[in-house]
Amino acid sequence: MIDGRVRLSDVATAAGVSTATVSRVLRRPDMVSADVRQRILQIIEELGYVANPAARALASARTNVIGILIPSLTNNVFADVLRGIYAVAQDSTYDVQFANTRYSNLEEENLLRVFLNQKPSGLIVTGTDQSVASRALLKQANCPVVQIMETGESPVDMMVGFSHVKGAYAATSHLVGSGYRRIAFLGARMDPRTQRRLLGYTEALEEAGLFDERLIVTTPRSSTVTLGCELLGLLLDRDLGADAVFCNNDDLALGVLFECQRRRIPVPSEMGICGFNDLEMMAVANPSITSVRTFRQEMGEKAIRMLIDRIEGRQVENPLLDLGFELIARQSSQKLRP
Repeated sequence: MIDGRVRLSDVATAAGVSTATVSRVLRRPDMVSADVRQRILQIIEELGYVANPAARALASARTNVIGILIPSLTNNVFADVLRGIYAVAQDSTYDVQFANTRYSNLEEENLLRVFLNQKPSGLIVTGTDQSVASRALLKQANCPVVQIMETGESPVDMMVGFSHVKGAYAATSHLVGSGYRRIAFLGARMDPRTQRRLLGYTEALEEAGLFDERLIVTTPRSSTVTLGCELLGLLLDRDLGADAVFCNNDDLALGVLFECQRRRIPVPSEMGICGFNDLEMMAVANPSITSVRTFRQEMGEKAIRMLIDRIEGRQVENPLLDLGFELIARQSSQKLRP
C-alpha cells in the first residue's frame, strides 16, 4: 500500500495470485474458478479495495463504464428504459452510469464530454436529434453507441426504437375510424419526438380531409396530469366543436379524462381520448383510455445487449432495430360501439 491506498497488486499478493487473475475476477468472474474467485472477493472486502477507473483506462484504453444519457429522470417512460438496461447490466461486468440532459442539446454536449473523458466501453443516447457538436463527439467516441427511442436514417452507429410518426398516425386514424371528426392534438414540451407525433397526427387528418390547425394546442411546459386538464380547457374555450383529442402522452390524456368528468362531458360519446406510451394508469382509468403501447423496457434491454455484444467482439444481428408499437383500443375511443 502507498499513501494508504489499497492497490490491485496488494490484493493479488494477499491472495497469492497474479494481478491478471484479480482483474479477471472484477471484469470477467466467469473466467475464474469459484474457490479462487471467492478467496479474492473476500480479500477485496477485508482490505477495502476500490477499483480505480482512471488507472483501468490507462491500462486498457477504456473503462468498464457504459454511459447512458436520458432527457428526464422523472418521466415514467425513461424509468422503464432504465429498468430494462439495469436488468441486463446487473448480470454483466459493466458499470452503468446515467445522466440527465434535461432536453437540452448544450447539456447533452457537456455530458458527452464528461463521459468520453472516462473512456467508456459504450454509450446509449436518447433520440436522433443530437447537435452537430454532439454527433461529432459520438462519431469520434472510439466505442459502440446506441441511439434509443427512435428509428431513422443516418444513425451514428446502432439504433433501437420505433417510429413516432407512424404511432401517432395510427392513433389518429383509429379516432377517425371510430367516428370522430373534430380531432384535436394536445402536446407538451414539444421536444423532437413530440414534434414527430404531431406530424403523424397531421398526416392522418390531412389524408382524411379533416385537418384543422386551430385544433392544435401545445405548450413548452413539462407534461403533467394537471396540464392535461388545462390544455383541454384551452381547447374548449376556442369553441371549435372538438369531439376527440390525441394527446402526445398519457399524463395529458389522464388529465383530459379528469377535466371531462369535472365538466360532465361524456367520454367517449361526446369526447374521445387517446394517449401515447400506454402507461399502467391507462388500463385502470374509468373509462379505460386508448393509447399507443411502446416497448420501453425491451428497448433498454436490447440497447445494452447490443452494446455488450459489440464491446465483446460478437456480431450484432440487427444494428438498426425497429421494435414497433401497438395501438391499444379501450373504452375512451369507442364512439361507434360494435
